[in-house]
Amino acid sequence: MTLDSKIPEGPIQQKWDNHRFNLKLVNPANKRKYHIIVVGTGLAGASAAASLAELGYHVTSLCYHESPRRAHSIAAQGGINAPKNYKNDGDSVWRLFYDTVKGGDYRAREANVYRLAQVSGNIIDQCAAQGVPFAREYGGLLDNRSFGGAQVSRTFYARGQTGQQLLLGAYQALCRQIDSGKVKFYARREMLDLIVIDGQARGIVARNLESGAIEPYIGDAVVLATGGYGNVFFLSTNAKYCNATAIWRAHKRGALFGNPCFTQIHPTCIPVASDYQSKLTLMSESLRNDGRIWVPKKARDKRDPRQIPDAERDYYLERMYPSFGNLVPRDVASRRAKEMCDKGHGVGPTQLAVYLDFAEAIQRNTKEWVAEKYGNLFDMYHEITGENAYEAPMRIYPAVHYTMGGLWVDYNLMSTIPGLFVLGEANFSDHGANRLGASALMQGLGDGYFIIPYTIGNYLATSKFPPLKSDHPAFTEAAKSVLEQTRRFVSIKGKRPVDDFHRQLGKIMWDLCGMARNADGLKKVLQSIPQLREEWWKDVVVPGSVDNFNPEIEKAGRVADFFDLAELLATDALHREESCGGHFREEYQTEDGEARRNDDKFMYVAAWEYKGVGEKSVLHKEPLSFEYVKPSQRSYK
Repeated sequence: MTLDSKIPEGPIQQKWDNHRFNLKLVNPANKRKYHIIVVGTGLAGASAAASLAELGYHVTSLCYHESPRRAHSIAAQGGINAPKNYKNDGDSVWRLFYDTVKGGDYRAREANVYRLAQVSGNIIDQCAAQGVPFAREYGGLLDNRSFGGAQVSRTFYARGQTGQQLLLGAYQALCRQIDSGKVKFYARREMLDLIVIDGQARGIVARNLESGAIEPYIGDAVVLATGGYGNVFFLSTNAKYCNATAIWRAHKRGALFGNPCFTQIHPTCIPVASDYQSKLTLMSESLRNDGRIWVPKKARDKRDPRQIPDAERDYYLERMYPSFGNLVPRDVASRRAKEMCDKGHGVGPTQLAVYLDFAEAIQRNTKEWVAEKYGNLFDMYHEITGENAYEAPMRIYPAVHYTMGGLWVDYNLMSTIPGLFVLGEANFSDHGANRLGASALMQGLGDGYFIIPYTIGNYLATSKFPPLKSDHPAFTEAAKSVLEQTRRFVSIKGKRPVDDFHRQLGKIMWDLCGMARNADGLKKVLQSIPQLREEWWKDVVVPGSVDNFNPEIEKAGRVADFFDLAELLATDALHREESCGGHFREEYQTEDGEARRNDDKFMYVAAWEYKGVGEKSVLHKEPLSFEYVKPSQRSYK
């Protein structure tokens, strides 16, 4: 299979504009003849559904929550990037492009990243017009703050609730189209299979999570905006409902999966407190603007942090990276925190934490000033830990957060299945091997508001769509297959609950395929997963029946997919014999512990083709070239 990224010709500054001009158009009167299915209602899905309906297309929107407002996009706290240069500190589209390519450790397409930087300013205008309450300076202008991997202030924010406020804006736009009748919205539906007919994506089958019924949905194109797969590790910052089933079922139907091993570890999460936790909680990266990260210089120092004088503290990020200090990228900050804990300088009951200290900021600017900028985050920390971070430092430790891998897409955001488009975190993204902070919201809204409305029209205008009915054999066969799998879950009647298997899978993945990886550990993962999967199909217990409300069936389907995805993730990590971004192979590091790439052998997107459970996936390569930002050893010193 030859991967055609469809990157347009010409200077990078003109690629997107020229490409838009050359795309085929659908006459406004003809748009109502086309039907588009959008799965997912987070920032990417809601903005795409609203924008496509505004253009005149008929849209079906599906959400596995009872409301789009429950989408995990609300959990994004810190902000959204755009190079408006309001601070007059030297920002530009080019600098955002440069920072993103460098931050991704030179494993992203230059053309995609530049386009993302180009449209990001429009996102802020769009959202401000929708009424998103961005923070403002005294004079009324929108305020900015800094995030990791940048030396300028380009992050727009709404205290620590940026994702929630942005989602409310997209949700209102979606509701307007639902009210107009252009969007048919279906709540509590989960996509379980993709329908491909004559090589085209023509619909999906979904489970009604309230009744248990398997329902067909027919369209001329399918848009997946279903988020990432961080919950393959069980403990992550993702909501428990977040899963990979939609993209994994599409992968099984022929959509290639790009860079599955590129998972992001976030450095500022509340540490694990017990073996019974079901998820972890993120403390926004924005806290690193004014908080200082440190550990005691003395190993295993169990004194109250307020009793440790400044001379006996190691502000290790400021020491090791004087140019960027506490605002180094997430992968760098995460590895250094792990390194400090591994050397015995960890703090807290488990010794797997470092301090994030606001004492100096409070002394410099007052407690009220800190509370105005970060108050809800301090409240959240208090609710979870019972500790007052105004009086004592927060304890933080890295945790699985975002996934840069996902379904492979071309410049038009179309997968290797014609008619299947993938947006936001669900695609293999514009972030390379590491996402810079405040870029997830930027990509999701950029894809939904400003890219897919152009590119999907070109596909519709150049393709033919024979009429279909729900009794087409492809739909009936898919529905039958999905129903058989759910019945199989219930029929096993084993002794171990779904969550027990998921927790064991997650521990295998975190211990051997998490923040640090090596060949021996990855080989153990690839031995352990088939054994665990075999035990799963013999001993899992899924109570209840298939034909009514049954959350255990939902969980079982998602965990079954996680087994297969985890196997591919470890396969990809083993094959990529280099360190880059969030993929850190211990065998490939510099003398001072930084990631060491191998550009001669691995400067490509690894796109994997599914061949069946237990069968070896086939690797396809999309070579990457860097004409404008020359690859070099990443340095933030």
